[in-house]
Amino acid sequence: MTGTAGLNKKRNFVLLVRDADVVAAALRQALLEASPEERPGLELAASLVESTAAATETQLRARWVRSRLASVGFTGDIASVAALKALRQAEPKLSLLAAVELQKEAVVHPE
Repeated sequence: MTGTAGLNKKRNFVLLVRDADVVAAALRQALLEASPEERPGLELAASLVESTAAATETQLRARWVRSRLASVGFTGDIASVAALKALRQAEPKLSLLAAVELQKEAVVHPE
């Protein structure tokens, strides 16, 4: 889960909240108590959580940028000026400098 916090001209950052460890622990507990029919689905869910938890903060910020672009209907080139405008439209408090830095991370870390 990610969101913006403290975005203004002096502070530019995206706050990352990672709770994958809590979800992974709940899945491990569920696996211990699971019936044979439930195990395949829970094992798949556990592997998805593990792969998501392995993402770096930069990768998470890149995902956040793509999700914000999608929220305003942007489907073009992430490296474009239009993408930068769309990102700032999605997050009006995002400074130009922060938007450029986030855009660069999204370009470096494609999905």
